[in-house]
Amino acid sequence: MWSKALVIADNGEVSDLPHRAVTRSAKLATLPLGFAGRTALGLGRRLGGAPAERVAQEIQQRTADQIFKVLGELKGGAMKLGQALSIFEAALPPEIAGPYRATLTRLQDAAPPLPAATVHRVLAEQLGDDWRENFREFDDAPTAAASIGQVHRAVWHDGRPVAVKIQYPGAGKALIADFNQLARLGKLFGAMLPGLDIKPVLAELKERVAEELDYLKEAEAQHAFAQEFRDDPDFHVPDVIAANEQILVSEWMTGTPLSRIITDGTQEERNRAGLQLVRFLFSSPARVGMLHADPHPGNFRVMEDGRLGVLDFGAVNRLPDGYPVVFGTLTRIFNQGDMEAVVRGLREEGFIRPHIEVDADALRAFLAPYVEPTRVEEFTFSREWLRQQAATAADLRPTNVVRQLNLPASYVLVHRVHAAGVGVLCQLGATARFRDEVVRWVPGFADDDPGDPEGSTLALV
Repeated sequence: MWSKALVIADNGEVSDLPHRAVTRSAKLATLPLGFAGRTALGLGRRLGGAPAERVAQEIQQRTADQIFKVLGELKGGAMKLGQALSIFEAALPPEIAGPYRATLTRLQDAAPPLPAATVHRVLAEQLGDDWRENFREFDDAPTAAASIGQVHRAVWHDGRPVAVKIQYPGAGKALIADFNQLARLGKLFGAMLPGLDIKPVLAELKERVAEELDYLKEAEAQHAFAQEFRDDPDFHVPDVIAANEQILVSEWMTGTPLSRIITDGTQEERNRAGLQLVRFLFSSPARVGMLHADPHPGNFRVMEDGRLGVLDFGAVNRLPDGYPVVFGTLTRIFNQGDMEAVVRGLREEGFIRPHIEVDADALRAFLAPYVEPTRVEEFTFSREWLRQQAATAADLRPTNVVRQLNLPASYVLVHRVHAAGVGVLCQLGATARFRDEVVRWVPGFADDDPGDPEGSTLALV
């Protein structure tokens, strides 16, 4: 029953995903046309005497505004891409990114669940007309809904409580179609971030997000994490019971959502949760060969025994060789004060493109706050600290070093995890010995780390 052979093609009939090609393409096509119009307007203003820098900033801001507005009006793949592109929000002013985030949140919160009849039809298509024989009980009302699927609580035929994840009909076709259209975004982000080579980043995002459509791959990843962390004193991952490409059944997990710990937890609870989050993210590549790539509060639960429960393994970064050595190595070199070696290393790894020149002092000033948690024995993440860093990154003036940096495709998900993880830590306001976790789990950070062999291209000092 649970095999690839049973999967039936999407029929595309779902009312809450606007996936008709003509409608979606028309919305997405407004992006490059709007950019061309704004560029012409900017040229006219410059000829009229307006300062070039101010005109450039206005064009960039209007471009960003339209990108986020159009993406925010869509769901499915465009909504998914909007979430993925949030890794660039730090480069945008809050007055631009803020309304987009609010729109996206409303879309997620307001997404109507599939009617029970549609849920039953999907289960019958995927599992056969006798699908109910798998369950003693099945709750027709979903407990959670997202952009490409929803989760139902049920009782497996052997009495175990389970979570049943069901993919929306047509979600796959909508997602792929949107990504094909959104390849046009390259020139738009080039205007805002001239140091960024966006095309390979979009290609990487498309490939990784498309993986989320295959629940068999998600099941394989979740099972690997569950096996590695079984009986772990710090973490719990519910194991997979059954899966095919569009249905995933896993053990039910109870616990307090991390979002509630953020709002109502004691300082001790928030400190512990923050330390556990960092430990989980940094240790997973070494222990499982994968990095959980969607660390937002909704994917974590604090269990009664104090362990951190982890959900949703649709987005993972496969790192068979463990955590990238370059991060630990360059962080260590930065802390030692050799900015020339840092710049050289970033250039070798593709974070600074060949034709881009950066000011080493400006780069040091930008990176210092982010590296600070690795320099002190104990560090406190706070919303105020994050706002200060975001304000620096949001400066769209051409002299801002942030606009000169590139994001190599192979580091897209790692960067996404870093950005999201820091955001959660700041929401928690967590204070802990985070440096100890870096020393223990991030190769290349310790001077005598065997993961940073002398003579390698990364051994810069």
